[in-house]
Formats: sequence, C-alpha cells, structure tokens
Amino acid sequence: MLSQTPVKQIAAIHDLSGCGRTSLSVVIPILSAMGIKVCPLPTAVLSSHSRYEGYHFVDLTDHMKPIIDHWKELNIFFDAIYSGFLGSHKQIHIVCELIDVFRQDKQLVVIDPVLGDNGEIYKTFTKDMVSHMKSLIQKADIITPNLTEVSLLLDKPFNPEISEKEIKDQILQLSDSGPAIVVITGVPDTTPGNRFSVIAYNRNGSRFWKVPIDYIPADFPGTGDCFTSVLTGALLLGDSLPMALDRAVHFISYGVRATYGYDYDQNQGILLERILNRLNFPMPVSSYEIF
Repeated sequence: MLSQTPVKQIAAIHDLSGCGRTSLSVVIPILSAMGIKVCPLPTAVLSSHSRYEGYHFVDLTDHMKPIIDHWKELNIFFDAIYSGFLGSHKQIHIVCELIDVFRQDKQLVVIDPVLGDNGEIYKTFTKDMVSHMKSLIQKADIITPNLTEVSLLLDKPFNPEISEKEIKDQILQLSDSGPAIVVITGVPDTTPGNRFSVIAYNRNGSRFWKVPIDYIPADFPGTGDCFTSVLTGALLLGDSLPMALDRAVHFISYGVRATYGYDYDQNQGILLERILNRLNFPMPVSSYEIF
C-alpha cells in the first residue's frame, strides 16, 4: 500500500497531446523539474492539441473512475490535486468525486476553470458546462481563470477594459463562492504602456497582489498550463503567494522571449526544453505589487 512519499506528490487531471506543448505535456516536466512527483489522470489523448486541424481524439472519460478507484485501493496520498481542461460535465463530476475521496488536511486543490478566451466560450462548451464548472470551483483552494472565464463564471458581460474596482469586486465574488485564492491572468493594465497583469487575491489576510507583464505580440498555446503548473509547484514548495506569482510570471515571460525570435510554428508552444532549468535558478528581483 502507498502513502506519503519523501517528495511532494500531485494528482494532475488534464488531457495529453502528442504534438504541441500543452496540458500534461508541460505539467509533468515542469512539476518534475521542481522536484514534485506527478500522478497523471489523463482525461483524453489527442494526436495534437485542438489548434491543429484534423487531430485524432480518444475520450478517456469511462476510464477515469476505474483509475481513481484503484488509487483509492492503493491508499495514495496527494499533497495537491490540480485539474485543467475538462471536456464534459461528466468529467467535472468525476473530478469532484476525486477531490472528495482524496481530500486531506493541508492539501492544495487547484482548479484552472478552462472555458474560453478572448471574450468567447470555447466552441466545444455550452452554458451547461459553465454551470457545472461553478460547482467544481466551490471545492478549490485556488482557481486561475482568465478574464473571459471570470465573466462566464459570474454571468457578466466580458469587458476587456475592466476597471480596477470592477476586477476587485469580481475577484471577491469568486472567492465568496469557495476558493480562498483567486488568480486572474491576462488583465489589461490601466497604466501607460502596452502591458497586462496577473492579479490575485488571498482571503487569508484579505490582500490583493499584482504582477505586471510586458506584452509580446505572440500567441503560444499552453502558456496558461505552464503558468498554473509553476504557481502550484512554487506554493507546494513553500513560496508565499506573491513570490509564487512572481516565479510563474517570470518563467512564462522568459519562455515567450526565448521562443519569439525563432522562425517557428507558434502552435508548438514555447520552447520549454530550453528553459526548464530556470526553475531551479535563484529568483530575480521581485516585481509583485500590493494591489
């Protein structure tokens, strides 16, 4: 029978793409490089992620519960549970069950409520899917939606020019639904210059944090998965929330800069293999701010 291990251990519930650096293809190497053992629970296997036309897709929904049942028999202990893209309301209910079965004291439950981007819900999702996702985030300690997903979860119109007061109000509404920590990515910065920010709130202490990001005109899939993976790993290893945010933002920014200069298919994602070792570098000067 298995129990606690000498290293941190995390259950990662994501899909697996053979081509393109997204989901488990980045979750596993990032967390492993940080010294954390990953126990993957794949929700689907794809020949490539969905930005490529004609991809082959194998739905693993019917295999998820038997895997969870076997893990339960093995008495596995998880320091964290971390879910990303979920393809159906049935998968959401399975993740809810996994959280209930393996919930432990001082465990971290991280939900990236993948629903949409750029003001639109993803074509494969419906409003019914949003309703089920609202139930899932109630079980989370941390959620990491983008601005589009915030509007979907709160049934509010998408506003790319949202004010600081509005974003704070919406973060508090999300936190009131369950998660103590809400991290919103891709928030347009109201200060001069073409910048975005990651804005976070921790109910324990009632404090807001902001980490600014310089804009680079590139669109690499999988950066959200990379960000949440680094954030989760840093918190598991003892970073404070602002330091974990800083570490994740710096890693993504460096990855985008390291990749952007190449004549390269952006759909492949950032050149993760070239920057993984930076996860073990000392942190640069912090750029987080009290918001």
